[in-house]
Amino acid sequence: MKDAIVQILMIEDDPNDVDLTYRAIRRAKLSLNITTFDNAEEGLAYLDDEAIALPDLILLDLKLPRMSGREFLQVLKNHPQYKAIPVVILTSSDRDEDILQSYNLGVNAYVTKPVGLAGFIKIIESLNDFWFTIVKLPNRQR
Repeated sequence: MKDAIVQILMIEDDPNDVDLTYRAIRRAKLSLNITTFDNAEEGLAYLDDEAIALPDLILLDLKLPRMSGREFLQVLKNHPQYKAIPVVILTSSDRDEDILQSYNLGVNAYVTKPVGLAGFIKIIESLNDFWFTIVKLPNRQR
């Protein structure tokens, strides 16, 4: 993955958190391409579009309008074509119930959102190092 531009799908309804994520990527000088949606239904429709390459990673908020992050995760992890895509929950909740339920649904990592740009930079750099340097991921083919 070192030479390829990493494709990330971010499903987040808070525009401030989306902005912080983009700013963190720019400040950290990472080669990440992020596609964002503010709801899970549009995220699923995007994945169903045969014209796009599947993302290398999904950043998912839990508290979303209409379809929750948990509902999205359940659909994703039960779909044969999407279940191998790593999903990182990036949410404000640090409740044990949310953490346990997310892992029971197949999430790959659970991260509580930091406060401020410095915290987002640290998280984005850590996610990049772990998922795209250390971990071996399957090719994102349909």
